[in-house]
Amino acid sequence: MATDEIRVLSATGILGYGFPQESFEEGLRRKPHVIGIDAGSTDSGPYYLGSGKSLMGRESVKRDLSIALKGARALGVPLIVGTAGFSGADVHLSAAYELLREIAQENGLHFLVALIHAEFDKEYLKAQLRAGKIRSFVPGTRELTEDDIEGSTRIVGQMGVGPFIRALDMGAEVILAGRACDTAIFASYPLKNGFPHGLAVHMAKILECGAYCAVPGAVADCMMGTLRSDHFVIEPLNPRRKCTPTSVAAHTLYEQPDPYLIYEPEGVADLHDAVYEQLDGGRVKVSGSRFLEAGQYTIKLEGCRNVGYRTIAIAGVRDSAVIRRIDEIEASVRAHVENTLAGNTDPGSYRLKFRRYGLDAVFEAMEPERHSGRTYELGIVIDVVARTQELANAVCAVARSTLLHCEYEGRKATAGNLAVPFSPSDIAVGPVYEFNVYHLLQVDDLTAPFEVELVEL
Repeated sequence: MATDEIRVLSATGILGYGFPQESFEEGLRRKPHVIGIDAGSTDSGPYYLGSGKSLMGRESVKRDLSIALKGARALGVPLIVGTAGFSGADVHLSAAYELLREIAQENGLHFLVALIHAEFDKEYLKAQLRAGKIRSFVPGTRELTEDDIEGSTRIVGQMGVGPFIRALDMGAEVILAGRACDTAIFASYPLKNGFPHGLAVHMAKILECGAYCAVPGAVADCMMGTLRSDHFVIEPLNPRRKCTPTSVAAHTLYEQPDPYLIYEPEGVADLHDAVYEQLDGGRVKVSGSRFLEAGQYTIKLEGCRNVGYRTIAIAGVRDSAVIRRIDEIEASVRAHVENTLAGNTDPGSYRLKFRRYGLDAVFEAMEPERHSGRTYELGIVIDVVARTQELANAVCAVARSTLLHCEYEGRKATAGNLAVPFSPSDIAVGPVYEFNVYHLLQVDDLTAPFEVELVEL
């Protein structure tokens, strides 16, 4: 496509967060060449990858995806969704596809969709590990083992722009991708059309969070990026918002260890010479970003394993004597739990933690000490992780009842020590996961490991 600019519409920071339809329609009036949406993250921890579930509710995702799909088809431009289903494994990709198909059927839409798979075969990864192709992020930190790979519930790789460009070259009108770099969702179309790599990645880095770089910022709103040969322009689509050089430049700090370098599978976007200029209409012009090609291509691997099951109990404390002695009280409760379960339960089969929070949780607006400056209230979450849900429930029950009734120096009444807001007091959370694969896979081809599947809807 011969053009002197590429217009990219970002609908929202995360699919399912929502966005004002008026902002999106304003974006459509600017005639974007492509619409992109990031649909996932590791920010919420490993549970969603391990469980195969999504953080976002189905109805909120359907609402956002419906609006974006109908807008893209009306204009005849590609819709690109990355990290589909929130974590981007095959189970998430399948769920996202079923939702897309449902929307298409309900609205009488027909198009060619590309499904880009990001889940990696364990035997393939073991072979790569034996070949010395997998390393840790930081030299000297824990290296990956075959046991880590085998013990993972599932492992995904974070794709760059290559698989998206391949899907576009194959004629895809809608792309649902598994785990992907946020920037790849928005940079792939400009790069396919020959625009500068550094500027494309820098613009994509800003667009992937919706209107978060605007003032006031909002992840749940739309943003337009216009890329030209020597600069790009970032423009909010909601009249309540504007961009400033400071707000746009500050967004390079988001999830980055270095505000001047954006690391991607293909290399690094170098922002040392980037210049931010205020334009009218709350727009900001950015120039000077460049790209440094990587000497070795790498794909970030993300995998997790089940480490047990969690039960929690939440309570508030408003007795100053308890708060003053909370360390010794928690120690005595822990000892009582161990003694109570001794003989039947291995102490190594569970973990008991007391997490402290709190402000006005007991009396809320009626709290007389709200403005005293004193610590008058403490929120406690009894957090148990054990090998089975039944054991987690049992440990939490003993810990909660002991903390509720335990003796301590200065106690004046036999009433309970805790204000318990919920019934049942103990909440079985379910399986717990932890990241056990967070490493780099060295490859010669960044596109080949990701299968692109075309489906006619």
